[in-house]
Amino acid sequence: DGFMNLSTEHKALFSLLRAGLWEREADDLSPFPLTDAQWWEVYRMSVRQTVAGIVFRGLHHLPEEYLPADALMIHWVAKADRIERKNRRMDAALRLLLQLLGREGLHPVLLKGQGVAALYEHPLLRECGDIDLCFPSEKEEREAAELVRRAGCRTERHPDGSVCYSWQGVEVEHHTRLFDLHNPLLRGYLSSLVGRHGFTDIRTEDGATLPVPAPLPDLLLLNAHLLKHIMGHGVGLRQFCDMARAYHALHGSYSPVELEAAYRRTGLLRWSAQLHTFLTEHLGLPRDVLPYAGTDARTSPRLLHIVLEGGNFGQYGKTRAKASRAGWERKLHTFLSFWRHRDFSGAYARGEAFWTSIRLITGNLR
Repeated sequence: DGFMNLSTEHKALFSLLRAGLWEREADDLSPFPLTDAQWWEVYRMSVRQTVAGIVFRGLHHLPEEYLPADALMIHWVAKADRIERKNRRMDAALRLLLQLLGREGLHPVLLKGQGVAALYEHPLLRECGDIDLCFPSEKEEREAAELVRRAGCRTERHPDGSVCYSWQGVEVEHHTRLFDLHNPLLRGYLSSLVGRHGFTDIRTEDGATLPVPAPLPDLLLLNAHLLKHIMGHGVGLRQFCDMARAYHALHGSYSPVELEAAYRRTGLLRWSAQLHTFLTEHLGLPRDVLPYAGTDARTSPRLLHIVLEGGNFGQYGKTRAKASRAGWERKLHTFLSFWRHRDFSGAYARGEAFWTSIRLITGNLR
């Protein structure tokens, strides 16, 4: 059992994460009480995994006698406050950017990030990364890049075609591909999927509306994004939390039969069974909100290892290159990470692993 190999601190982390994710009593009190040193380790792990805000919510559901000492509580409250403030700044920056682009008749769609945060009980406590915008065409993306350059931003184009810049202190990325799927034979199918389902607006806490993919493409996007990072540098718990909240919040708003067909068609069916196992076993996602019943008997120890070792997007794992390194070194590092995770990738998503390796070899992936 995956739980048997977990340390006391990891068990405590998962127990608090489940409590915070679903706003309910902690379901596993066996790791508690913790020593001071153990508590600081749980806090450090939650920061590394970028789930400190969600785990902080979990503390609200822990019996008082098990809570950490005041010194750590003060530290944690301050951390949660910083997360909320950063989210408010990001929401304001995003609103201004969408207004600027909208005035010029451009129609970007928000991927992940603040769109997924809106699916949480406490959106402001989900740690945000950057803003990912997807444009319907390369022409529209080029117009948008030109517009932000005129507004004073310095843009940088990456080998995979994405454009990055800093907008009011927030990192923004432009994409023209909705899905992190590299099999060229799927292009027509994915276009027709987006054509059928399209996009929708999601309402944020402060009443603003954000353009996001419709539920079915959104779930496929989040799923493929998770797999991409697992095959590469690794991935942290926050991305699994996003997937769990999305399944929970979007339940009933899409066709489960069609989603299962999309997973099968894109080669994600085998991997999805493992993903669903992790979400139900470790994050407490109720089985009845899964799109279909197929799960594995248990979470792969390899997957658990990749997640717990890597932290957020694997930036704490052995494979992550220092950003200051030369471009070729970073590329080599990306390839080596992919190579280290190839057994897992090959077992769970062989086709996608193959096409990703082709893209890596031709140097179009960062």
